[in-house]
Amino acid sequence: MRNMIAYCGLDCEKCEAYLATINDDQALREKTAKLWAELNNAPILPEHINCQGCRVHGVKTVFCDSLCGIRQCAIKKGVTTCGECPDMEKCQTVGVIISNNPEALENLKE
Repeated sequence: MRNMIAYCGLDCEKCEAYLATINDDQALREKTAKLWAELNNAPILPEHINCQGCRVHGVKTVFCDSLCGIRQCAIKKGVTTCGECPDMEKCQTVGVIISNNPEALENLKE
C-alpha cells in the first residue's frame, strides 16, 4: 500500500492541506482554512494548513496529528491502515469515512 494512503483510506495526495504544503501554495492554504473552518465551525487559520501526510514523518495539521480518532486507534493497534484491522467492517469511526467515500474503502482493501 502506498504511504500516502491515510489510516482511514483517504488519499493524502488529493488532500488540499497536503497539496498546499508540498506546493507552498498560500492561496490554497487560505481557501482550505476558510472551508474547513466553515465545515467544522472552528477557528482554522491558513497557518494551520500544513501536512505532509497522515502516515509519514513530517508536519501534520492539528486535527490529523492529535485529534483524529482513526489515526490514534490505528497507531494504538499497530496497523498500517484500518484495512488491516479485524474490526473494520463494524467500526463506526472509520465507517463514517468509508460510507461517504467509496475510494477510501477500495484503498483499504488493496
